[in-house]
Amino acid sequence: MANRTGDLVEPVQEAHKLDVKVLFDYASAHVPGFPLSPSRFTLSQFGHGQSNPTYLMEVEMGGAVKRYVLRKKPPGKLLQSAHAIEREFQVLKALGDNTKVPVPKVFCLCNDPTVIGTAFYIMEYLEGRIFVDPKLPGVAPERRRALYQATSKVLASLHSANIDAIGLGNYGHRDNYCKRQIERWFKQYLASTSEGKPERNPKMFELVDWLRKNIPPEDSSGATGGLVHGDFRIDNVVFHPTEDRVIGILDWELSTLGNQMCDVAYSCMPYIVQIGSESEQLGKGLELIGIPEGIPSQAEFLAEYCFEAGKAWPVSEWKFYIAFSMFRGASIYTGVYNRWLMGNASGGKRAEHTGTHANGLIDAALAFIAKKTVLPERPPSVSRGRWQNRTENKVQGLPERSGRFVPSAKVQELRNRLIKFMEDHIYPMEIEFNKRAESDLRWTVHPEEEKLKELAKKEGLWNLWLPFDSAATAKELIFNGSENAHFDYAHDRLLGAGLSNLEYGYLCEIMGRSLWAPQIFNCGAPDTGNMEVLLRYGSKEQLHEWLVPLLEGKIRSGFAMTEPQVASSDATNIECSIKRQGDSYIINGTKWWTSGAMDPRCRILILMGKTDFTAPKHKQQSMILVDIQTPGICIKRPLTVFGFDDAPHGHAEISFQNVRVPAKNILLGEGRGFEIAQGRLGPGRLHHCMRLIGAAERGMQLMAQRALHRKTFGKLIAQHGSFLSDIAKCRVELEQTRLLVLEAADQLDRLGNKKARGTIAMAKVAAPNMALKVLDIAMQVHGAAGVSSDTVLAHLWAAARTLRIADGPDEVHLGTIAMLELKRAKL
Repeated sequence: MANRTGDLVEPVQEAHKLDVKVLFDYASAHVPGFPLSPSRFTLSQFGHGQSNPTYLMEVEMGGAVKRYVLRKKPPGKLLQSAHAIEREFQVLKALGDNTKVPVPKVFCLCNDPTVIGTAFYIMEYLEGRIFVDPKLPGVAPERRRALYQATSKVLASLHSANIDAIGLGNYGHRDNYCKRQIERWFKQYLASTSEGKPERNPKMFELVDWLRKNIPPEDSSGATGGLVHGDFRIDNVVFHPTEDRVIGILDWELSTLGNQMCDVAYSCMPYIVQIGSESEQLGKGLELIGIPEGIPSQAEFLAEYCFEAGKAWPVSEWKFYIAFSMFRGASIYTGVYNRWLMGNASGGKRAEHTGTHANGLIDAALAFIAKKTVLPERPPSVSRGRWQNRTENKVQGLPERSGRFVPSAKVQELRNRLIKFMEDHIYPMEIEFNKRAESDLRWTVHPEEEKLKELAKKEGLWNLWLPFDSAATAKELIFNGSENAHFDYAHDRLLGAGLSNLEYGYLCEIMGRSLWAPQIFNCGAPDTGNMEVLLRYGSKEQLHEWLVPLLEGKIRSGFAMTEPQVASSDATNIECSIKRQGDSYIINGTKWWTSGAMDPRCRILILMGKTDFTAPKHKQQSMILVDIQTPGICIKRPLTVFGFDDAPHGHAEISFQNVRVPAKNILLGEGRGFEIAQGRLGPGRLHHCMRLIGAAERGMQLMAQRALHRKTFGKLIAQHGSFLSDIAKCRVELEQTRLLVLEAADQLDRLGNKKARGTIAMAKVAAPNMALKVLDIAMQVHGAAGVSSDTVLAHLWAAARTLRIADGPDEVHLGTIAMLELKRAKL
């Protein structure tokens, strides 16, 4: 059964008694609306919890009773950095004032120890239910499941808080959380046992040694970093008195910034061991004694959280996180037991057994480490179907309706996870990436980029561009149709998520909001187009040599077609020669705007040249694979776009002088270059259009934010009629263009490249022109800042401007559209 919040109080323990009169005077002066002349003022103590003493203040006036909660540091000598009441107040205020995370409202913080002996704060009292026993006895099965789902959902909500936006950006260090926590808690364990009371457990040293050696790589990068509660479990949340929803998260003493999976693991502890019981020995977990009907399994609870929070399934790291939680619990319990021996533990009699519980947790952690498997390879699929139904129309930024271009539940889930990844990892790194790109290290890769790529793989956001039909071809040709989990597992697979071009459009748009994002997800140009060429036209040997490392993100590529001496928008003009000599081809010529060739990871070029200058006009060209390290290749210089060199990716001018390439490197055969180009350019052009939609959305967002906070001539920019007209027109054009791009993607899926070419051409003309207009107005609203490098706008504009030329200039596409229009008129 649940305990009502007020049922958990008891008389104030002797060691924790306060001067009630002094407290009343302070509250009267500092708590808004506090009754000034009450008929009764009483103080009692919450017995649940064993750390910071917590009191119920009841003030009666005129028959009405107001209740408040006071939380303070324990009396006596405390371990350094422990019981940080002021940090609890800071995080509760930030969340309460700026988010929808359910927390009690805080009224005041007192750091003056002369008032009641230690620092304290006062907050609102939440009337609700607290479930001390995770087995939820006396609760109907269907409500048990609802309560556990509400718990996982509120944890995901907490972890989704934008810490920078709510003023908690400096609340702690986001990286190396587990590493620091291991040392912190081991140090406190040693301090708590320094005088032999309680006695040290030698197995604790064994456990610490294992933890130090098995910290997940994601911890050092801060990739799983964010706000951490530190003590999240079902008995630290208050549920509504009658509804199965959380109205408050309590006990924030251990909160900080760090690895959020530690919170999740700690909340799963009841499945492994029963902590916090009043019995002398540590209780067995639900998975050993039998999970009560209605309560989800550990895997189901964890999968529910991962879905709500957009987190990857932590199968390979779970052993560490659970063992770490037990280690930390053992250290905390040892400290509580130490204080009990000294007579100042706030948990009363419950603290008497914490020494035994600490040793039990150490044994349980070592036993858990020894297990062969601790989680299924994949999250439960039955629950996943239920979630899809529940969240079908609750997608960030998408209308709650049905329609032709409303994405499926699968794409909605991917989209939300992608947005969260962008907000958590990419936007915060843009400044750092740009700094490196403008430094002497510009042509080297920022180490954080590679870490984020690994995280994107793990989170199932890798190679999303790969069409499902191409993925099937790759599985058959490269992996011999293998269902090997290494390639099929959702968070580590190389073959994407099995999306259509239309489905990918919703995701590619999100990536387009940042110039750095596409490459993080292995979805950047020209790599995607080059991989598509290899998949469609490469031999099995070429696939193994070049496609696999490209799919893995170990290398990058370039596409060498444009030449400085001829108008390359008409590909029949190109002059680079590819001449057959025995079992080789000899390449001579100059290429420029070979995007990607400056990247230190670039290993392979797809080059278009002429193998037969006498053949029919569209049969002269061929494409061939060229290892960039082949003798005779000279990268002459990087080219700039309005001053941007796009380091470390770059756009190169390259000379090829008697470059000898094996004959087997020819793609599809001599004279097939145009055929390959048309197959490559359809999806590639659309990817550019999709990213331009995202760039325009970023411009709209920045434009609106600026207008709502900047004043000119006595009023906000957002209040000027000219601006209102501009932003409205931008939205109209953006939505029109988005629908056109989605229509083109849909036609590409249904009709194929040739029949969709007219709509693709329309999208290719409309998207860059629309993006340029939106970004231009966004820059205008920003004034001088808009054309500087202090915002992303100028760089986005420069990139958009090139796309009126790249992959075919507007004039070529307009010609295609006009030709098809006239052809229809003749029918």
